Amino acid sequence: MNFGDLKISENICELLKSGGIVTPTPVQEKVIPAARTGKDLIVRSKTGTGKTLAFLLPTIERLKKIPVTQALIISPTRELAAQTGEVAKKICRTAEFESVLICGGGDIERQKEKLKKIPQLLIGTPGRLLDHIRRGTIKISNVNKIIIDEADELLKLGFIEDVEKIVRETAGDRQMILCSATMPERIIKLATEFMKSPQMISTDTKKITLDNINQVVVKTTPEKKFSKLVEILEKENPYLAMIFCATKEETSAIAFELAKKKFEVDELHGDLTQQQRNFVLKKFRKAKIQILVATDIAARGLDIEGVTHVISYNVPRDTETYIHRIGRTGRAGESGTAITLTTPQESDRLRKIEQGIKKQISVRREVTRKPRTVQINSAKKSSGKKSDAKKISPKKSGDKKFSSKKPSPGKGVKNFKMRSRNR
Repeated sequence: MNFGDLKISENICELLKSGGIVTPTPVQEKVIPAARTGKDLIVRSKTGTGKTLAFLLPTIERLKKIPVTQALIISPTRELAAQTGEVAKKICRTAEFESVLICGGGDIERQKEKLKKIPQLLIGTPGRLLDHIRRGTIKISNVNKIIIDEADELLKLGFIEDVEKIVRETAGDRQMILCSATMPERIIKLATEFMKSPQMISTDTKKITLDNINQVVVKTTPEKKFSKLVEILEKENPYLAMIFCATKEETSAIAFELAKKKFEVDELHGDLTQQQRNFVLKKFRKAKIQILVATDIAARGLDIEGVTHVISYNVPRDTETYIHRIGRTGRAGESGTAITLTTPQESDRLRKIEQGIKKQISVRREVTRKPRTVQINSAKKSSGKKSDAKKISPKKSGDKKFSSKKPSPGKGVKNFKMRSRNR
């Protein structure tokens, strides 16, 4: 089956093909025809399965070419909203519609200027959407298609009440698509209140999430943990690596210490402005830095080609967080490596994660050194505003060295940045 078989327009099929997207994923095969019927849908599907395209394509194709906002997508984080907005913008441009991204951290005056165009599609985070509604700069009373993406994460972040306020402002005859990897009681209550006999669509995502990822545990002690991290980075030789930490303070400290050791590194956490976040992610996507140290705000929805390694500096708090962390690698059929540093104090949490994924994670005793052909010059701690790290340059004695060979990302990656999630 291809997207033409799903009756997606020829122009959009060509756009998808230019990004290497030809064959629909299972969730797309199920959601696209169901969404066209106008029924309310509950989509249980994890990240990396293509659900973004699954709800975007049927939503955009049913928009009308009139200056009225007709569809709204609510995302839990700025990063996920920005990525959805980037894909939506490409599709809307091809279909001759307007879309606008509304996120906290962005310049509100610039957003107000964009909203004067009255886009047919809005994508945003709950807080900033409510802010514009109260200011009267957006009117969503005619919105009859609403997508709540990653509803369980919205619940975790405390945004469900805001989402309910937003939904109440939309048209009474709306279609709602609710996407959630899990269905906690509070999400079920939301669905009961606002949805009419929703159709449940579920896909078997465990294989997609885990099978392409080599999961290993490296045992250490709190005193030796950082030196063990450095050893892993030197010997594993990642093309792009994400390191997850438990707190913003720890994230900054680890990034700073790695920069002192001349690794190309930057940090991503909630204390950065949206402009700073975008700048850091842009550098990482272009491999101008090779290590991104982040809190779990980055685990949800980040879609970056070529991430070969995910390292958990501490054992995640639960199985779901673990799965979302390691899901930044091994995407869309590519292989990846997930390494979890664990101390004796974290052994109970590790056992619970193993029970959750129904697998015992192998313990790595020794890391085999890999050949390296390119070195990294000195880097200082990033201010978040502008990178102080130098670009990769020819080998010099004493500098940290990384492989310049990137794993094959597939076709069309340079032109269309949504292949790895196959949205």
